[in-house]
Parts: sequence; C-alpha cells; structure tokens
Amino acid sequence: MIAIVKPTATPEQLNHLIAWIESKGLSAYVSEGTNETVVGLVGDTFSIDPFLLESMDIIERVTRVSEPFKLANRKFHPEDSIIDCGFGVKIGGGNFQVIAGPCSVEGEELVEIAREVKAAGATMLRGGAYKPRTSPYANQGMGAEGLRILAEAKDELEMPIVSEVMDPRDVQLFVDMDVDVMQIGARNMQNFPLLKEVGKTSVPVLLKRGFSATIDEFLMAAEYVMSEGNEKVILCERGIRTFETHTRNTFDTNAIAVCHQLSHLPIVGDPSHAAGYTRYVVSAALAATAAGADGLEIEVHPEPSRAWSDGAQALTPSQFKNAMRRIALVRQAVEMEDE
Repeated sequence: MIAIVKPTATPEQLNHLIAWIESKGLSAYVSEGTNETVVGLVGDTFSIDPFLLESMDIIERVTRVSEPFKLANRKFHPEDSIIDCGFGVKIGGGNFQVIAGPCSVEGEELVEIAREVKAAGATMLRGGAYKPRTSPYANQGMGAEGLRILAEAKDELEMPIVSEVMDPRDVQLFVDMDVDVMQIGARNMQNFPLLKEVGKTSVPVLLKRGFSATIDEFLMAAEYVMSEGNEKVILCERGIRTFETHTRNTFDTNAIAVCHQLSHLPIVGDPSHAAGYTRYVVSAALAATAAGADGLEIEVHPEPSRAWSDGAQALTPSQFKNAMRRIALVRQAVEMEDE
C-alpha cells in the first residue's frame, strides 16, 4: 500500500503519520520526489483501512500495490534511484557507467588491464576473486589474494571495484577489503541467505538475473536485499536460458525496458555472458545501450585464449576501446531522441 502525501503537508505531520503507521506494526518508507512525497507501507497492510488512511488531512490518495515486490517498486519510489559506487561514480537517473575487466583476477597484471580499460572510458573495474564454476575441478579463483590485487588497482586508479561474493560467510571479508560493489551472480540470485547477508551491509549490490528467472522473481530477489535495509541495488540483465544454442544465453533486452517501468532501481546489461562469444558482444552491448540500460558490464582480457575463465567472450583492450567509441555514439543518438 502507498499513500501520496499532499504538497502542503508539514514535516511534523509527516512524522506523525509515520509514527501512526509504525504503531500498527508496519514499516514506513518515505520517498520524497520533485513533485510528490510517497509513503510506502510494508507489512500486513490488510489490517489498515485505506479509507481511514485517506481521510487524514495530509493524504492525497491511497493505492494498494498488487505486485509482490514493494521496496523495489516504482510506485513506492517514483523517481529513479541513483547509486553512489565510490569515487564519485554514480549509476542510475541518467548516469551511465561501464564496468570492465577480466572474468577472473589472475595476478598482478590486473593492474595493467585496469589502466587500459580506464583509459578507454571504463569507470569501474570488475574481476572475480571467487568464481562459481560448473565443474568442481575448474579454477575457483584466487580468493582473498584476488581481492587484495583488486584493492591495489583501486588505490592506484581511484576506480570502484566490483567482485562476486558467493558465500554469506565471505560477506564481511568483502566489507573489510573495501569492495565497492558486491556482485551476486546468476547462480546465486535466489540464494536467500546470501541476499539477506549483503542486505545487512551498506555496500552497493550488483544483482544478476538468474538463468531461468522471470522478471518478477528477479525483482523479488532485489526485494530480499532491500528488506534487510540495503537499498543500493543495481539490477543486471545477463541473458536467460532458452532453446537457442548459437549464443551462450538469450539477451533479454526487453527486460531492461520492463524493469525501468516496474522499478526505480538502475539496471545494467552484461553482453559478455549473454553472447558467450566475442564476435557478438559489441552488438549486444549496443543493443542494451539503445534499450536504455544505465550501464554495461563487459569482460576484457589482454590474451583471451589464455584466460582462466570465459576467454571465448572477452574483448581485447583494443576491441574494448573501439566498442566504447561505438557505445558513446549510440548514447548520443538516444539522448538526442529524448530531447
């Protein structure tokens, strides 16, 4: 349930309303926009008579929210959320960012990769220290040492770092190592204990859509994080599993538009995992940009054939530089269309 507050409401009246809502055993979430203030009621809202609420002097109107996700719902928060990822890098609300780097942190050469992607225009550095692999015999990542190398690149380049956390027991390590954005991979989108644990932190979370997840399930996963108090969630469309075999996954660019319609959270596209092959990555990146994504996550490796993981979908630094030029042109065209 949401209550739209009249523009004439005073701060004292708003505080009184919040206190009244909380006295009923519900939680109140206030979103103050440019044109209106929205108060979201979360909990057993059927115990509240909407007519009683609407009769209050400061209430403009009351609406029930039919979708199962509440905090992630645009009805609760009409304006786009803007997530600060560190070093002044913000995403959402017209702020477009590119996250780039290798699939896995492979050693000190990560710092050189970071220099190259930043020079090409990337604003955030990605790198997996812990890797979820289909085979238990495949390389599982460098662990804490990988996080240390990421931190080294971050300190030199003043560039936010993004890395995947897989285990609730490792969340505190990521916090202690000052990882700027904790990534939840597709395999863990419905790892509810992990979602709750990252939700207890104040670190931004990049949440990837699961292989076969519906958009509602995707947004409910975001709700798990937000329900614990962490509202800094960035959605990531990375392709879903269909009957098609020519690409690794089917890139659902529709989801970018739908998520913007349903939710205030920023959403980025991951063309690397969607395409699965280098030759398709740039086209997918351009499509996501044109569809209105708030950013992209792209894998870059100096020698893809020697990469520890996912080399088949990685761009070389020179390919990435060319891709960034084309992405900028698409963004310019989209912005001109909006004017």
